[in-house]
Amino acid sequence: MKNSVDENFELNEVQTLEGHTDRVWSLAWKPAPGIDGVPAVLASCSGDRTVRIWEQSPATGCFQCKAVLEDTHTRTVRSCAWSPSGKFLATSSFDATTAIWEDAGGDFSCVATLEGHENEVKSVSWNASGSLLATCGRDKSVWIWEVLPHNEFECVSVLQGHTQDVKMVQWHPSVNILISCSYDNSIKVWAEDGDSDDWHCVQTLNQSNSGHTSTVWALSFNASGDKMVTCSDDLTIKIWGCDIIRMQSGDGYAPWMHISTLSGYHDRTIFSIHWSREGIICSGAADDAIRFFTESKDDLVDGPSYKLIYKKEKAHEMDINAVQWSSMENNRLASASDDGTIKIWEFISAPGKKMHL
Repeated sequence: MKNSVDENFELNEVQTLEGHTDRVWSLAWKPAPGIDGVPAVLASCSGDRTVRIWEQSPATGCFQCKAVLEDTHTRTVRSCAWSPSGKFLATSSFDATTAIWEDAGGDFSCVATLEGHENEVKSVSWNASGSLLATCGRDKSVWIWEVLPHNEFECVSVLQGHTQDVKMVQWHPSVNILISCSYDNSIKVWAEDGDSDDWHCVQTLNQSNSGHTSTVWALSFNASGDKMVTCSDDLTIKIWGCDIIRMQSGDGYAPWMHISTLSGYHDRTIFSIHWSREGIICSGAADDAIRFFTESKDDLVDGPSYKLIYKKEKAHEMDINAVQWSSMENNRLASASDDGTIKIWEFISAPGKKMHL
């Protein structure tokens, strides 16, 4: 285990949120509306078949459970994601459905149920404009849904290409490119064919091009969208880069290239990874630990390299399934665990130290 860390940082536990009666699988911060005084809102979903909505009190700064979304999913709720506007929350479940909840001033109602997957739906993601929704599942497929008026959703493409359970789907932050990662050890990149309006796989990242050698659990993009980070059962974290200018110009697909591999930092499966707007990568794993990495400015001869800047052992009592940076405060982080709790953290510069990134 590599242990060199930057002493300029501290991770302070702010609050532990309790209420779920089973493992907590996924977290999603509600997008910031850009209005001062609007409280932070966090969604969590669990093996107890519920989704909980937590809201921060402006008076105390503490988070309280404001809503429990239940009696819709009949099995584990595996993933949750807010639409870019924050008006809708999508939740996917082992009951083979994805539910769409509308938030009307804190009152939530299920306005659509998406069916089609053969079994467990593992992940859900909205594109940047909120016009498309992607789901994936144990049935090895990725579905793309078009958001229509009056809370209607139409499946426009079923993507077959993975040979095993698909663990996560994630839209690129600015371009309609979809990334999926799977139990088959691969990451696939999907793009729309402009001529036929159909979707197809334009790139597969696997062991043959410096990819992972075991299940790929999660991925995240940096703020500018020119880099992607992935984590795996092979105990590594990998950084990928692309020519974002070419991708955004529409001149053709820009391939992702392997930049760096981080290994030796977790000694059990890395389940979750998230890249903050400030450039800090956070990882959560089955070793109950959280790690923080950032780009190293020391050696750029062979391209960007990344270094561990902070580690938190025993952040939870059991496996950490999700880590998510806040969409409102740069230094706030939430983590979720098999122990049934959610923890709110502040990642800050140590007293008397300056944060060097």
